[in-house]
Amino acid sequence: MIKRMPTNCGDKTCPSCVIAGDFIFLAHHAGGNNEKGVEEQMKSCLESMKKTLESAGAKMNDMVQINLHLRFIEDFDKARKVFNEYFDEENFPARMTTTTDFINKNCLCMLDGTAYKPGAGK
Repeated sequence: MIKRMPTNCGDKTCPSCVIAGDFIFLAHHAGGNNEKGVEEQMKSCLESMKKTLESAGAKMNDMVQINLHLRFIEDFDKARKVFNEYFDEENFPARMTTTTDFINKNCLCMLDGTAYKPGAGK
């Protein structure tokens, strides 16, 4: 069974996540674009992901993979440190980091990824 959750960004073509069986595929999560620092934007992104996961019956420690998209590679160490606030040390998801431009010029980071939660699609 496939279930699509309501959008988190106001774009009806982009569900906040798609649940397919035991997997939860999270769309891009950005937040705090009015905040100046990457740390604050990372916290907003992760809080948004947390809310989406909770709507699917999952938790942050159910994340198995995250893609971190940064505007500036120089922000990597600051962004990486924020993960410690949201994941238990033994439960960090696999991560890929890249840099990119964003449509919103105030955006410094975005996250997407995959969670695994047995029974999520029921």
